[in-house]
Amino acid sequence: MLELRRLVLICEFARKGSIAATAESLGYSPSAVSQQLAALERETGTALIDRTARSAELTDAGRRLVLHAERILSMVEEAESDLSAHAGKPAGRVVVTAFPTAAVAFAPALARSLRRHTELTLRLGQSRSGRGMREVQSGEVDIALVDDWYGGVRDSETLRVFPLLRDPLVLVVPRKHRLADPEVPLDLRELRDEPWMATPDGEPSRLAVDRLLVDVGGTRPTPWEFEGLGTILSLVAKGIGIAAVPALALAAGVRGLAVRQFPGNPVGRDVHAVARGSSVHRPSVSVTLRAIHVAARYLAADLDPVRPAERSRDSGPAVEELLREPVRSASDVVGRSFGE
Repeated sequence: MLELRRLVLICEFARKGSIAATAESLGYSPSAVSQQLAALERETGTALIDRTARSAELTDAGRRLVLHAERILSMVEEAESDLSAHAGKPAGRVVVTAFPTAAVAFAPALARSLRRHTELTLRLGQSRSGRGMREVQSGEVDIALVDDWYGGVRDSETLRVFPLLRDPLVLVVPRKHRLADPEVPLDLRELRDEPWMATPDGEPSRLAVDRLLVDVGGTRPTPWEFEGLGTILSLVAKGIGIAAVPALALAAGVRGLAVRQFPGNPVGRDVHAVARGSSVHRPSVSVTLRAIHVAARYLAADLDPVRPAERSRDSGPAVEELLREPVRSASDVVGRSFGE
């Protein structure tokens, strides 16, 4: 009989690529990880790890076992969710991760909404762009708030994507700047010589700003670079420069700023909640997804340029629609999760 905890371990090894990284991720010592993998090899009666003096990697049998293990662990979670759903009361801890801007923006509404569930505890952390979906997939977190600048975030066999917001870039200037007056026309070409500020090269928001400034004409301005949108907003408020930032960053409530919307269809991002399909009916996860959805509506109402997500044939399911679906049994959820 294969032990579930060892299946979790080999799946994590497949994701991390080394015994040391697996040990760090799961909070074990490298020797403990190595011993458990060896025990799993004895249970299966075949070599799962190809070890050398400097590295270790999965054998073909190991890769096949990982595929089975991912399905087994997903079905276990679905069974747990099914039983929890029938129990009906949100309890335990739900772990949410978000890119930094979303963590700041969503935290107040989430805390207010969830505190009435006295047996539920929330852990909201931050992750760099691109990591959230991997953390949900690996089971490190239950829900991730992710930003999508290029329309590439979609449902998969195991993940469900819930569209929340459309978050465009806006221009922020000091209150005494001439463009603080909404009656003054906004022309990017006239801002070429302004002291622009942006996040470091390679950051998703910086790539979006670069796309915006391509239309200025000639060589685009080279902005000063600062880590963190909060830092950039505080510098703009002090009159040091101007910036184009996602409107959601304004939820931090920095004073001393004037905000202008870019004309036409400005560059922006979509914000989604992502969860494992096997967990969405667990009461703790479903109530948190609903709270996130409500928080998104409040943010859209408070931040004028931000808009609730619009449904399309290609977009993920609305939170209300998926969470209204009745769960008849664990096998019913398994069928939906694997496209049967």
